[in-house]
Amino acid sequence: MRSVRNIGIFAHVDAGKTTLSEGLLAHAGAIRSRGSVDAGTAHTDTLTVERRRGISVKSKCVTLRHRDTDIRLIDTPGHADFSAEVERSIWALDGAVLVVCAVEGVQPQTEVLFDCLRRQHIPVVFFLNKLDRAGADPERALAQIQRLLTPKAVMAGDPDALIEALCDLDDGLAERYLSDEELSPVLLKSKLSEYARGGELFPVLSGSALRDQGVEAVLDAIVDDLPEPEDVGGLSGVVFATDSDRSLGRGIWVRLYGGTLENRQSVSIRDTFDPFTGEMRRKSVKITQIMDPSGNPIGKLGPGDIGVVYGLGAVEIGYILGDPALLPRRVLPGSLRSPLITVQVIPEKAEQMTALRAACNALQDEDPLLKTTYIRSLNELHLQVMGTIQLEIIEDALRDRFDLSVTFGPPAILYRETIAESAEGYVAYLAPKPCWAILRFRIEPGERGSGIHFQSQVPVRTIQAHYQNQVAQALPLALNQGRLGWPVTDVKITLLDGGEHKFHTHPLDFIVATPMAIQDGLRNGGSRLLEPILAVRFLLPGDCVGKVMTDINTMRGETVNSFADGDRVVLNARIPVATSLDYAARLAAQTGGRGAMSVRLDGYRECPLQLGATTPRRSVDPLDTSKYILAARSALEGGIFNLE
Repeated sequence: MRSVRNIGIFAHVDAGKTTLSEGLLAHAGAIRSRGSVDAGTAHTDTLTVERRRGISVKSKCVTLRHRDTDIRLIDTPGHADFSAEVERSIWALDGAVLVVCAVEGVQPQTEVLFDCLRRQHIPVVFFLNKLDRAGADPERALAQIQRLLTPKAVMAGDPDALIEALCDLDDGLAERYLSDEELSPVLLKSKLSEYARGGELFPVLSGSALRDQGVEAVLDAIVDDLPEPEDVGGLSGVVFATDSDRSLGRGIWVRLYGGTLENRQSVSIRDTFDPFTGEMRRKSVKITQIMDPSGNPIGKLGPGDIGVVYGLGAVEIGYILGDPALLPRRVLPGSLRSPLITVQVIPEKAEQMTALRAACNALQDEDPLLKTTYIRSLNELHLQVMGTIQLEIIEDALRDRFDLSVTFGPPAILYRETIAESAEGYVAYLAPKPCWAILRFRIEPGERGSGIHFQSQVPVRTIQAHYQNQVAQALPLALNQGRLGWPVTDVKITLLDGGEHKFHTHPLDFIVATPMAIQDGLRNGGSRLLEPILAVRFLLPGDCVGKVMTDINTMRGETVNSFADGDRVVLNARIPVATSLDYAARLAAQTGGRGAMSVRLDGYRECPLQLGATTPRRSVDPLDTSKYILAARSALEGGIFNLE
């Protein structure tokens, strides 16, 4: 059986990740000459915007071979605005190389990436890069890795450190060492590889990707210290990216963990939500072609393979083929980072709105977190984005790929809302006939961060089980916008009572009635605005700490703690998104580029409405009963199921 590795390359922006990828490809003979990020010739930066700007925007899968092992290498973006690309790549991997700059050391995004890799139980090899640069200090960088990331990081070329780390894990080896038995380098390397593949130790290598120092050692570590794919048995795979071919149509990038996919094979997929049954429709589709990551037809994928599958239609990113229970890791879009701001996209010419909507929907197909929202009543198109760098990339993509010039409105915060106090919501949807659905809910405030919890106290003799299932299925529709216009969260919803009719109840009635009753309860209980709060980690020169702490207070934030890290200070804080949108640029300016910050969503907290905002309703208000029922019966444009 052939040896395979599915590996991702990760790093904080500008740590040298793409340069390392070029070196790995060159050493393995996959390319004739190395490309350059600065010159726009990197083989893993294939988009026009990547070559022009010298940054990675999309993950790129390339193949190479080393020591009779097929290595599928995914080079990921380094900038935090493209965390969604990084997250989706992790779904496809068995191991990772995390690049750390030996000059800058562990940077904020390095911590975020390592934490995400460990939560997904992915073994990691570190590469300390840029040893050729002035100020490089591999010992300091290693100490930071051990202090800030994991104490189980060990320099692979240091026998004393290896023995100490291995003896902590292996009692048998410790006994041999204490008995003064000589532990050979071959034995130590074998044990290091064993524990590294299990994610219990993290080998650290060093060198300069630009000067071709230590690159071949990274290839060896990928083969020796990172695991082969395991066959999970039955069919199970995840869609982690999409592609488009002029002749073959839409392709989906699949990592298969078990089973096989072949040309002309029929696959049963979940298609669309059926409002009449409250379930997802399924349909059978036939695979038309399968390509390897290099674009060569292969016709078949097996356990551990990565490839592009054509013919499965509009299967979305994050879709799981086969049995989800067999998948070895969580597939949850947005767990690394989710959009927290929205912007209006304005076409150069008003008559281009239809084309702009189609283009933005195409971009959303490639990045599901880039949610497009069209407010029909205002003829406005809005995008949810990570940050300003992503906006620049979207602007370039719309111009280069779709020939559309756009401008953006000022960024607005994506708030949420919750109910202020416990209340009941009621609806008797009895006319115009034929219809019959009666519902009474209790809606209560939940703990912050608890999300939506639903339960029913109604016996099936009062409302049949499949109708109650429709109620549960309709809750996302009912809670998509609350009375302030934002998604509703942190509520406990209990179905208290209701009724159906043997002859008059239509299959759609409980889907239609649920939003009316829920919105009635939200109106009765009142609304509280929730604003997103960031957990921010600063890496600062000592002389800048006081100024940053003052800024945190000014931004309605709070300092959590701080501690010295060599010649720097690590400062942790919680700051509202609304007050800190442009702070990264301000921090860079006032610290002369010496300060850095990383952010992650820490949760939501209550915010006075005067410090926040409401947002327009995108569909008919369920409390505007006559209009809503007409929309539900498709008598009005858009219906109630179109959330644009």
